[in-house]
Amino acid sequence: MASSPDFVQYIIDQCGGAGEIVARKMFGDYGIYCDGKIFGLVCDDCFYLKPTEAVRPLLQAVELRPPYDGAKEYFLIADVDDSDYLAAIVRETCKALPVPKPKKKKE
Repeated sequence: MASSPDFVQYIIDQCGGAGEIVARKMFGDYGIYCDGKIFGLVCDDCFYLKPTEAVRPLLQAVELRPPYDGAKEYFLIADVDDSDYLAAIVRETCKALPVPKPKKKKE
């Protein structure tokens, strides 16, 4: 089951306090980016955050599970209605993630 565009837009709106949030369709679901850095996934209308030790103490509940079959475990974020909370955990996650490597130009 794929995610609904309305739910994806809701997650984008709720995380907006962390920076420029965009979603990109991938594998039938969505990668979620903040200022160009991927920090999470939306799969089957659930929000998953890349796991980092920096954000673990900030989580209301720590639940790790894979967003799709064969994936590494991510933090499942069940409470998506508190925009201040989501912005805070997205900011901390992004601080802990490496800067994306620049893409090579096609010739």
